Amino acid sequence: MSFDPDKMLRKGVVSLEPYVPGRSIEDVQKEYRLDRVIKLASNENVLGPSPLAISDLSISFSDIHRYPDSGSKSLRNSLGIYNKVDSSSIFIGNGGDDVLSVLSRTILNDGDEVILPTPSFAPYEHVSRLMGAIPVLIPLENFEINLDGILESLTKKTKLIFLCSPNNPTGKILSKNQLLRFLESLPENILVLIDEAYVDFVERDKSVDTVSMLKEKSLFILRSFSKIFGLAGLRVGYGIGNSELINFMDRVREPFNVNSVAQSASLAALNDSDFKNRVIKLVLDGRELLYAGFNRLGLKFIESQANFIFVEVGDGDKISNELMSRGIIVRPGSFFKNKEWIRVTVGNSEEIRIFLEKLKEILP
Repeated sequence: MSFDPDKMLRKGVVSLEPYVPGRSIEDVQKEYRLDRVIKLASNENVLGPSPLAISDLSISFSDIHRYPDSGSKSLRNSLGIYNKVDSSSIFIGNGGDDVLSVLSRTILNDGDEVILPTPSFAPYEHVSRLMGAIPVLIPLENFEINLDGILESLTKKTKLIFLCSPNNPTGKILSKNQLLRFLESLPENILVLIDEAYVDFVERDKSVDTVSMLKEKSLFILRSFSKIFGLAGLRVGYGIGNSELINFMDRVREPFNVNSVAQSASLAALNDSDFKNRVIKLVLDGRELLYAGFNRLGLKFIESQANFIFVEVGDGDKISNELMSRGIIVRPGSFFKNKEWIRVTVGNSEEIRIFLEKLKEILP
């Protein structure tokens, strides 16, 4: 029996491109027969997972024969306190991409328009197309999110706007004044999702309290345990938004969408302030080391407020492959339609030293 995608699949599925993750350490070791590989491609936490989360695992493993708390109530309550909002404003998902998926399934219909800055986080377009919505792509302007361009692109069909701050892959943020002016210019019934997966790495004098804007604006804030707490493998993300919207999202999500081990580890990690502070210091110090190294090499780069830096190297694919053969994994800029660039995760000082040495060997 033949399979006809046009007849069998949901309309939005045909237009989807598969997500391409960064290469794994194991794959690169096997391909190039390397003993050591440094991965600076996926913006993972260089210090590993929160020690408090690890210490909690033995306890949570003993209960994995039980179903998890479907509502993640303890974690929601703690996140409410952590973010100074009512727990009814918190949605817990199986990673940030699950939160995006549930939100899209909750509010998007065929023909709705969704505005997406580009380049930015690829799953925004994926979840929009899946629901039959029409992505409206607004290119960055000088690597900044073009808020004026977004406003000019609004139509009666616009339902959702994705903003990533700090933006992936550039690491640039939207200022408080930029964001307030933009939100005040929007008509009603347009939801703005602000993805703050990297917000913990923003310098204090540049930080924006988006949570304080929730009462006045139609906002939904996305955050993650993957980056600052090092729990990417357990997949926990959360959203902060209107409690009525959260209630409907709870109807749409899978009944047990966050496993018990992930809930327990995330709950423990929230109390690991010492680890969080160490991670932030390492990233801020590491950014400065990379800036200095790129300046010595005469490379153009974008100053970042995240745990990665976007740097122009000429032929990003070639440089990425050359680095990989030498045991360094970075993210080629072609993934973000900027083929002259690469995105480099901030590693520890030793990883940064080795990366810069290998990069110097490769550059013409």
